[in-house]
Amino acid sequence: MATNAPKTPNLNPPRDSNGDSVVLERQTLKTKPPQMYQVVMLNDDFTPMEFVVRVLQEFFSKDREAATQIMLKIHLDGKGVCGVYSKDVAATKVDQVQDAAHQAGHPLQCLAEPVE
Repeated sequence: MATNAPKTPNLNPPRDSNGDSVVLERQTLKTKPPQMYQVVMLNDDFTPMEFVVRVLQEFFSKDREAATQIMLKIHLDGKGVCGVYSKDVAATKVDQVQDAAHQAGHPLQCLAEPVE
């Protein structure tokens, strides 16, 4: 089995037609910030309001007042934003809420959608 010898890097600087060294400009790469996702909880007629408040406190670190305000928005508007996170964190939050609701026997629904 034959292997190729590793290539040695060229350590000689580039030269122009006169043989002088040429200085290359460094170009900075501009990266976009990652796409953010909002975790949205949907209203239903069966999940107790107190359970929603508890979930908001436990998984979204909301104090009782903020959790109650979000719960009322969910109840009155049909849905409410619980928080804005990167894609992986938002997906984890959705899974945590879905698991807690399932274990408690509630049909609470939660989803992550991109922030526009």
